[in-house]
Amino acid sequence: MATKALAIIAGVGPGTGASIARKFAKSYSVVVLARNPNNYDAVVQEINSSGGHAIGISADVSDSKSVNAAFDKIAEKYPSSKVAAAVFNPGGGFVRKPFLELTEADYSTALGSQAQGAFNFAQRSIPLLLQGRELSEYPPTLIFTGATASLKGSANFAAFASAKFALRALAQSLAREFGPQGVHVAHTIIDGVIDIPRTKAYVFEHEDAKLSPEAIADSYWYLHTQPRTTFAFELDLRPYIEKW
Repeated sequence: MATKALAIIAGVGPGTGASIARKFAKSYSVVVLARNPNNYDAVVQEINSSGGHAIGISADVSDSKSVNAAFDKIAEKYPSSKVAAAVFNPGGGFVRKPFLELTEADYSTALGSQAQGAFNFAQRSIPLLLQGRELSEYPPTLIFTGATASLKGSANFAAFASAKFALRALAQSLAREFGPQGVHVAHTIIDGVIDIPRTKAYVFEHEDAKLSPEAIADSYWYLHTQPRTTFAFELDLRPYIEKW
């Protein structure tokens, strides 16, 4: 197998995750992770048919055994390749319920997919990013996808906001620990509805009301290519008409 650098993207579906995979596949071999192969098969085929290289691995980020198995497969498939970028982008855990209707399972699922999932993903990806510091064209990068709920615990979002707050706190801690070691850890706040297949039927008064997943991917690439002298920890992305 070629020794081209790798980008590992967790949480790849037909929207933002696929756009991130396409963007990073222009420079790296791409490994995409999702629980259901149906979520990543199309983008893997698209990247490979257009001259890039991608593989998909089924993994549940909330399960450390599943994450470990996925990373073991990556090491087996690419024994000589260095990891240049890792992106944590799972969309699980989105629960919108009045607090008194929230179940323990709802709350645990949200924390598992976001907070525990980010922990599991970071524990396996950071050692690989550290190994690639001297060989990467750009600083090795770990990006976590956040949301409006990362900063604001709105009514009916107790589970999701708790999980996203925890994710952001983890990202901050990792940035402070591993930034001085040459690994760029960043967190993005995605504020608004993303223009993906699931939201195509959503109708807004303004044509610019939805975030472009391709533009989000461009912003992730921008974070990845920042020099060590100018690391941004957080990007706040929203349509210009979004209230905040």
